[in-house]
Amino acid sequence: METSDEDLGVIISSTSDKEFDAVVGCLEDIIMDDDFQLIQRTFMEKHYQEFDDSEENKLIYTDIFNEYITLVEKYIEEKLLDRIPGFDMVAFTVSLEQHKDEMPKDIFDLLLTFTDFLAFKGMFLEYRAEKEGRSVDLSNVLVVTSKNC
Repeated sequence: METSDEDLGVIISSTSDKEFDAVVGCLEDIIMDDDFQLIQRTFMEKHYQEFDDSEENKLIYTDIFNEYITLVEKYIEEKLLDRIPGFDMVAFTVSLEQHKDEMPKDIFDLLLTFTDFLAFKGMFLEYRAEKEGRSVDLSNVLVVTSKNC
């Protein structure tokens, strides 16, 4: 049986897609895990009061951003290595570019906080607004009704 270059490309692509999907599945499990939630919440609790909604960014933001990246990225990478022997964060980061439109929004938003400072700052501003009771509460506006009335 002869394999063309096109067929080989499909085989390689589908293998890398399966690997990518496996990593994304593990990532979902990791970020939903209570341990990760505690790490992130503790970090945000420690630093959220430093952030304000002005256009000018404080110098301390850089230090907090770097500390966050070190803490959270290291945790996620260790957990991925535990679950996927031979996991390569650099290779995964490259494949993220190819699959970014296929990523679940919550995971993409989290990963974005590692590379996009404005997304990181936005995460802290949202957290601060929630802590200070300034977030929009839609619970009394939304109504769920059964279609079988």
